[in-house]
Amino acid sequence: MEFQGFSPKTLLFLDSISKNNNKEWFTLHKKEYEELILEPSRAFVEEFGEHLQALVPTINFSPKINKSLFRIYRDSRRPNALAMPIKERIGVIFWQGGGKRMQSSSFYLHFSPKELYVATGVRWFEKPMLDAFRETIKDDTKRAELWNILNDIKAMGKDYTHLEKGYKRYPKGFDKDMEYAELSLYKGMATYKLLDPHLIEDGEKLIDTLYEIYEDMLPLQQFMYDVSLRVKSE
Repeated sequence: MEFQGFSPKTLLFLDSISKNNNKEWFTLHKKEYEELILEPSRAFVEEFGEHLQALVPTINFSPKINKSLFRIYRDSRRPNALAMPIKERIGVIFWQGGGKRMQSSSFYLHFSPKELYVATGVRWFEKPMLDAFRETIKDDTKRAELWNILNDIKAMGKDYTHLEKGYKRYPKGFDKDMEYAELSLYKGMATYKLLDPHLIEDGEKLIDTLYEIYEDMLPLQQFMYDVSLRVKSE
């Protein structure tokens, strides 16, 4: 299936999920989910994954659930999962490295009726990745490198921004007198941009726009991939 964009009905369907968030309703409308979301998502992963290989030849992608695609059902262990079991936004990930996809440096996006969110990096750290990140930026040169990458991306003037700090106290090995020590206060390290969700309806424009964004953010992708290589086996 050639990717030509998502149907204009796709966002309407996601809006319907928000108003009918229960498994009974979703079961009755599963065919619509497959036609409006699952099938075009698979086509998008195949086509855009090949584009991304021009930026990162070793990028990982697969048009399968629990690979580049995510389950439509929420993890039952998460807060509010029982009350709202169906996800109201659709995520896609292209990751680099051999670790967990969400703990690898990645090109990520999700869309909902409210936004198209496009990001690069690692959006939250589990402990092994957090330890590797802090170990990396203990080095003054690497810390300055990351600081400059974030500022260079933001300075492009394209409404790029990065995650907010998540911790208030400096971890062991860092203090307020160290240059750029605030980088140690992050719970994840990613840059992102918010776009009009209707962009998903124009396949060619979507791919061109995403490629430009990810090319701009590539230095952070490469930095975080190097961090991932420091992750120690659990």
